[in-house]
Amino acid sequence: MLRGQEARIDLGALAGNLKKIKSLPGRVRGQGKGVGVIAVVKADAYGHGAVRISKRLWKEGVLSLAVAYGSEARTLREEGVKAPILVLFDEDPGPAFDLELTPVLHSLKSARRLSREAQKRGREIGVHVKVDTGMGRMGLFGDDAANEVALIASLPGVRVEGLMSHFSEIGPGNLGFARLQLEKFNSLRNELAGKGIRPFAHISSSAGALLLPEAHLDAVRVGLVLYGSSPFEADKTGLKPVMNIKTRIILLKKLHKGQPVSYDRTFITARESLIAVVPVGYADGYLRAFSNKGYAMVGGKHAPVAGRVCMDLTMLDVTGIKGVSEGDEAVLLGDGITGGELAGLAGTNPYEIMTSLGGRARRYFSV
Repeated sequence: MLRGQEARIDLGALAGNLKKIKSLPGRVRGQGKGVGVIAVVKADAYGHGAVRISKRLWKEGVLSLAVAYGSEARTLREEGVKAPILVLFDEDPGPAFDLELTPVLHSLKSARRLSREAQKRGREIGVHVKVDTGMGRMGLFGDDAANEVALIASLPGVRVEGLMSHFSEIGPGNLGFARLQLEKFNSLRNELAGKGIRPFAHISSSAGALLLPEAHLDAVRVGLVLYGSSPFEADKTGLKPVMNIKTRIILLKKLHKGQPVSYDRTFITARESLIAVVPVGYADGYLRAFSNKGYAMVGGKHAPVAGRVCMDLTMLDVTGIKGVSEGDEAVLLGDGITGGELAGLAGTNPYEIMTSLGGRARRYFSV
């Protein structure tokens, strides 16, 4: 018996979601109307499988891919991905040259290190420079940022191709701080233009792409919306989920009224009950926070989680669902169960749901 869950990945849905994002208001620099898309495929494409996802996105016309670290980019290159790859956090100069990557620089120190490596190799490398407009994380910060970008642009072997930032807070009815960040970013861009520096600019994540058209700039840098999930549960974008996750019932057990289920007796049967056991637990990314809160779809019906989610097993209350048998499917994500809904139940976000469940699943792809 195989433990855990299966993930069905619909690459056609991925392509459809990308088409919707590209059709948002905007203008791709040098390419006419529409929005340029930098596709974020870090964390194994949010649990969807970075290699297959990346190949399809490149075929469908994204400007580039974005990963967190050079090790992720190496996997893509070794699997034949030819697309430009932006490396968001890893400033190790070696892989950037060896694998033809575009590193994101966050400091003068890292820029100088990259310049030394470029001179040693007799090469020039294109970079994007990150500026901190309010995230308080990585990037050039403060009133001298424009001068620092100009200094980076003057370093031997370093070619500043892009300028980027990142929204820290953005949501429906909550755009004030994002607009302040955008204002800072555009002010910096204008200052750089006065120095003759006009790099490709991007600041919007999925939320910015949906909510703030004026922030689309030269491209949006998105992940979640490509995978068919909105950052806002109430959003009606017509995006189609790319991943469906299911498992199978391995045991059905009849219990009398008043019987406890799972650890700590947090669930006591209120009637004669039929309990289904599935081979998925928090070791498989099905969060313990779903205990007595989550549900699966069994036979098209809601089957609530009964008791604590265990490390390797979860119990579902299938009482009243007709015709349930051992071996039947239990859908954990999909069939009306959204990542946003599960995130709300667990007090987290759809990103964690996707990476937790998808990252540990056996994947099957359809085109």
